[in-house]
Amino acid sequence: MAVKEKVSVELLLEEQESLQNELILFNDDVNTFEHVITTLIRVCDHSPEQAEQCSLIVHHNGKCTVKTGEYDDLKPRCSALLDAGLSAEIQ
Repeated sequence: MAVKEKVSVELLLEEQESLQNELILFNDDVNTFEHVITTLIRVCDHSPEQAEQCSLIVHHNGKCTVKTGEYDDLKPRCSALLDAGLSAEIQ
């Protein structure tokens, strides 16, 4: 019985996590690493290390999820990234 309950709880947690939206940052050939890092720190509340890692992932992979959460929280963050000249969207 305990195994069945544990599986049910895990499924509910996975389902809840999958309902989260993602703020995706895309690579461009315009912005400097410094600008991207400082913008992620300011807009997404990243630590300097986290912002640097995201900027490297964007550079090498073309995109990176920089924040997950409720749409109402991500919308102003996405707008701020766009206003800073970065390419981003919510998925």
